[in-house]
Amino acid sequence: MYTAESISKILKGELLQQTGHPEIEHILLDSRKLLVAETSVFIPLVSERRNAHQYIDELYKKGVSNFIVSEPVSIGLYPKANIIMVKNTLQALHTLVAWHRQQFQVPVIGITGSNGKTIVKEWLYQLLEKDYNIVRSPKSYNSQIGVPLSVWQMKEENDLAIFEAGISQPGEMVNLEKVIRPTIGIFTNIGEAHNEGFLNIRQKVNEKLILFMKSDVLIYCKDYLALNECVNNFHNLVGKREIDNDLQLLTWSRKTDADLRVIGVDKNDNHTRIDALYKQEPIFIRIPFVDEGSIENAIHCWALMLYLGKSQQLIQERMDHLGNIAMRLEMKQGINNCSIINDSYNSDLGSLAIALEFLQQQRQHPVRTVILSDILQSGKSEGSLYEEVAGMLEQKGIQKLIGIGKNISREKQSFSKVKASFYANTEEFLQQVDTSEFQNESILVKGARVFQFERIGKLLEQKAHQTILEINLSAIAHNIKAYQALLKPGIKLMAMVKAFSYGSGSYEIASLLQFHGVDYLAVAYADEGVELRRAGITLPVMVMNPEPSTFEAILQWNLEPELYSMHILEQFEEVVRYANKTNYPVHIKLDTGMHRLGFEQHELPVLVQRLQQEGLFRVQSIFSHLAASEDAGKDEFTRKQYELFIKMSATLQQQLGHGVIRHIANSAAIHRHPELQLDMVRLGIGMYGVDSAATFQEKLRNVSTLKTTIAQLKHIPAGDSVGYGGQWTAKAPAVIATVRIGYADGYSRRLGNGTGKMLVRNKLAPVVGVVAMDMLMLDVTHIPDAAEGDEVIVFGEALPVQQVANWADTIPYEILTGISQRVKRVYFQE
Repeated sequence: MYTAESISKILKGELLQQTGHPEIEHILLDSRKLLVAETSVFIPLVSERRNAHQYIDELYKKGVSNFIVSEPVSIGLYPKANIIMVKNTLQALHTLVAWHRQQFQVPVIGITGSNGKTIVKEWLYQLLEKDYNIVRSPKSYNSQIGVPLSVWQMKEENDLAIFEAGISQPGEMVNLEKVIRPTIGIFTNIGEAHNEGFLNIRQKVNEKLILFMKSDVLIYCKDYLALNECVNNFHNLVGKREIDNDLQLLTWSRKTDADLRVIGVDKNDNHTRIDALYKQEPIFIRIPFVDEGSIENAIHCWALMLYLGKSQQLIQERMDHLGNIAMRLEMKQGINNCSIINDSYNSDLGSLAIALEFLQQQRQHPVRTVILSDILQSGKSEGSLYEEVAGMLEQKGIQKLIGIGKNISREKQSFSKVKASFYANTEEFLQQVDTSEFQNESILVKGARVFQFERIGKLLEQKAHQTILEINLSAIAHNIKAYQALLKPGIKLMAMVKAFSYGSGSYEIASLLQFHGVDYLAVAYADEGVELRRAGITLPVMVMNPEPSTFEAILQWNLEPELYSMHILEQFEEVVRYANKTNYPVHIKLDTGMHRLGFEQHELPVLVQRLQQEGLFRVQSIFSHLAASEDAGKDEFTRKQYELFIKMSATLQQQLGHGVIRHIANSAAIHRHPELQLDMVRLGIGMYGVDSAATFQEKLRNVSTLKTTIAQLKHIPAGDSVGYGGQWTAKAPAVIATVRIGYADGYSRRLGNGTGKMLVRNKLAPVVGVVAMDMLMLDVTHIPDAAEGDEVIVFGEALPVQQVANWADTIPYEILTGISQRVKRVYFQE
């Protein structure tokens, strides 16, 4: 049991104030993720852009009474708080959890590598859950923050721990090694991921190997030559250190001698048989996967099972039943105007907390519902477990619970504060449920794998066209941070969500932006802003093209119009005056050379007079639009725009007599012209993973993936034509794939007749014939394993939208915003 007093001693910190001795069970690093106030300690982390000490007051009012701080705090404001002062809160987090880890003498598996860490961790859980009470990292919590939160979960009842660790630059793994202190190590592989932080691949390997400085054994594949070389050098270094135990190496290989020598890999339908020699004895496993990544991950798990002394018969039986690992939370459109969040492979307290955070972000529906199975292997008594779950649901504002399983059903009394119903098993729920009872709700489907909740997901999800646009919400968050890292302290961020968020969605994207603390949203038209307000978005919203017919809606929904001409100002004045409002928030657009919208310099005297005349408006911001910030050849023009803006905005500011936000920098200007940041920047298409500068593009992640499927394959002879008008003729016998996408979905007719291409089984296939309304054809003659039902990538990670735009002789904006609304959007968070 931890208290403020005991933690202070562990950290060698100064206990500034002690007002009680509450038991501390939860570490809280993000004010938005508060679950149980009474048993939480808040550790405010400090970065270049954010200082979490600003949230102490908010959390104290919510009932948090334990704080570890590194900056002076006005103790008098928090008379019931226990406050510990330390030098560095991140170091304090690591020190506290490292001390916690030292209290346990159980096997701890530490996993690192470039790829496969989370899959190996989750498969090991599947393989060993019947034999051990396991604690493991939630999802892919493997960072400087995620690892401590994972290890903090260790409890007396656990007899095996599995944690993953990832680093992005030198010096990070030494901290994680102290926190995890693995007794068993697995190094999955080494590749190009996160290379930018290291001098070369060997430096990256050596940094990752630090995790195993005090391990008993290291499992790895000798086929990665750089890894094998570094491991052997590392092994020699460890042997020279004064360590109680030597590091044992357990190797496997498909190419050379190793402890586990793979001698055959036979793929058949949806299974793979892997034959090997271990201690001179032939052994084998079968796994229900055929891809190379799964084969490699399974062999790592196999080696670990052998090290633990598991029988070959048991290993074979469990390997044959390995299940898919959902690496993401998916949100899809559901029946009866519902949104379905599918997390149907796993159910434990850690992953439940993550899923509830995602559910809490969704404010587009008035009701939040959780369908939850029994939570297995928690190590807690059923009573205390489900009381804690009930507290989590209450904290996150969940109105309805459907509990499925005998254990959760027995504890129904714990859920008296929500509308709850219970079923013994999934089959009973499916037989008795009336789907019409689900109306306008956000529904989280969260269940342990054995409950087969994917059946519930299929029941509640709206049946979708096989052409879908996947939106990676984690990638959007990553891209925002990439731009924020370039901003000076205190610079605000306005996110552009106009045009259906560049085709990505409306409230789904705005909810994410609101959760991540964006300061302003901007839409093109008032109806877009109204939709956001109806979905529960409370951020300030600027309307860039206000129309007189929507002025009343702007006032009703508290939207903030851009005023760009005397005519539009006068019309809005009339509406505001009639509504008897004063100091209504507006934004003034200045024309500095774009010559699209905006007040010109000669209009400023009259503009100032009108703004001051009746006190109807309060100017929130003054801004202008750069015409060519991405073009190095136009940098002089960009500079002149900026200088004119500074001059014009200064004139306005002097006359207005109050502080005003100024902004002119767009996505490209954030990194090409950092001196133009002023008070706020506007982030547009860069947020969605597209930047005109190749060097900065490398720092962004792909957000949108448009995919469809092959409806039919046809074998045609030479001389036959394809499509309307017979505009394409086969010069030789050809195999033609008809795919389910056309110009009504937003795929341009300009991409027909060989201009555009799509990915089929990772190979480019040209579009042949003209693009029809609902279908088009690909030439897949050179892809002999193509089959009906195969996935087809229109654009995404492997086929960037920029390339498709080049083929169509246009820009990525047009491609993204042109994706039809009939194409279903699927949102996911990694």
